Amino acid sequence: MSLQLPKRARSIALVAMASGAAVLVSSCSVAGHESMKRLAQPEGVTDRTDSMHSLWMRDLLAAILVGIVVWGLIGYACVKFYRRRDDEIPVQTRYNLPIEILYTVAPVVMVLVLFFYTVTVQSEVLADPKGGKADHTVTVVGQQWSWTFNYDKDPALDGSTTVYEGGTTADRPTLYLPVNKSVDIELRSPDVIHAFWVPAFLFKMDVVPGRHNHFSLTPTREGTFKGRCAELCGTYHSRMLFNVKVVSEDEYKTHLEQLRQQGNIGPALGGSEVDKQAGLEENGGGE
Repeated sequence: MSLQLPKRARSIALVAMASGAAVLVSSCSVAGHESMKRLAQPEGVTDRTDSMHSLWMRDLLAAILVGIVVWGLIGYACVKFYRRRDDEIPVQTRYNLPIEILYTVAPVVMVLVLFFYTVTVQSEVLADPKGGKADHTVTVVGQQWSWTFNYDKDPALDGSTTVYEGGTTADRPTLYLPVNKSVDIELRSPDVIHAFWVPAFLFKMDVVPGRHNHFSLTPTREGTFKGRCAELCGTYHSRMLFNVKVVSEDEYKTHLEQLRQQGNIGPALGGSEVDKQAGLEENGGGE
């Protein structure tokens, strides 16, 4: 005796199979590419990116498993409780205590597990560099509508001079970082909220007026990477672009020396100047 599925159930099954086939074909078209292995995420370039990538992969796996369960239950209900006759009235159930407990407890458990891993990775990402003090400090200032980078009394200049580099929406600025050296990024804004985002860092942080936000990292690979503002900040928000160039320590020192020779001695829109505008103490007060 063969099993005959209702017409609507057959339609749902066909749509599901077609969708699965489309996903499979699209996956095969990019098989073997490195980006596919990382699910289109950029390859990390700092010592903090591995833990963030792992967190995203675990979250994605959890989302897939939850989706499979939910879609499976929806499909089961569509087939099992499909009305086969126009005069058919299904059994009327007022409540089902086990199911109600399940769909109350299960989401709470999932949220707690995700919260635990998120907080753990967040602590790793925002941890101070080894030794408690970074090798270099850069004050990044986001202002409508560009960026300014202040290299605060950098050791490459004997720790005596602060130099800066800025740009415009037409001539985007470049943040230079030395490879394999820890850097503390101080974030400031004199006007509205911006967000410092470099996709290759797998990380972003808001730049909030009056708030002392900062993070540390160590670039591990040389190259040029794109950066942008990830917080809607006004008319020309889309033009708040910048580059990050990770170079050797010698090239980093040479670049800072060129800035000093050009007269870019700061701070410019950064350091104590922005701290005063933001209502912060020079030693890093604020919330």
